[in-house]
Amino acid sequence: MGILNVTPDSFSDGGFTLSPRKATTHALRMEAEGVNLIDVGGESTRPGAKPVSAKEELKRILPVLERLVNRLHIPISVDTYKAEVAQKALEAGASLINDVTALRDPRMPEVVTQAKVPVILMHMRGTPQMMRQLPPYRRLLPEVLKDLKRSIAKALEFGIARDKILIDPGIGFGKNPKENLLLLKNLNQFKALGYPVVIGPSRKSFIGAVLGAAVHDRLWGTAAAVTLGVTYGADIVRVHDVAAMRQVVTLTNAILQPSSWTS
Repeated sequence: MGILNVTPDSFSDGGFTLSPRKATTHALRMEAEGVNLIDVGGESTRPGAKPVSAKEELKRILPVLERLVNRLHIPISVDTYKAEVAQKALEAGASLINDVTALRDPRMPEVVTQAKVPVILMHMRGTPQMMRQLPPYRRLLPEVLKDLKRSIAKALEFGIARDKILIDPGIGFGKNPKENLLLLKNLNQFKALGYPVVIGPSRKSFIGAVLGAAVHDRLWGTAAAVTLGVTYGADIVRVHDVAAMRQVVTLTNAILQPSSWTS
């Protein structure tokens, strides 16, 4: 999954693809580099980010969707937690919703159900505005698993089909560096829930904490996280550096399943 942030304040690439023209060029480049789907976001959810209105979010993403929907040959996901934004994005041609709040908006289940599209239920502790102030977890894995099970149950209750649900443990969202490392190491526990697992380790601060690397110097750290993520069960990796991570994923899969690889 290639990241396409149409925002001025994302932690890694804020402002880089803010204009529809630059966003379109970048999306087409990622497709050429071998990405399987594009995730378009119009609001930063990095720690400390300020929320934006649905109107502003739509102002950012709709022109991009209109440019991409007939040019890309791969699905387009929209990274939003607002039902209003999700509905209009789906009407514009998006085919997947990436909800970092796992259906906190009471209208989101209805929007997803009616559209019959997949939804990623991501675990986020708190909100971007206050997650930095949260204390460490007492029991990280049981608590995150419990919250995700609750989100899955809510999705099923509202009629979202089982085969339309994906889960994301929410690396970097209200967890400290050690907790993020533990999530990656224990992805098999999330895989055991029976749903495709999505992870988003790309350029995250836990990599910087371990390596002492600035945000744009975390390619190799991201590669290590992606390698172990795939090894431990991730089905989708959400990344900035598509060409490099495509190689990482391809080789990792070839090592894990050498019998399936043909020259």
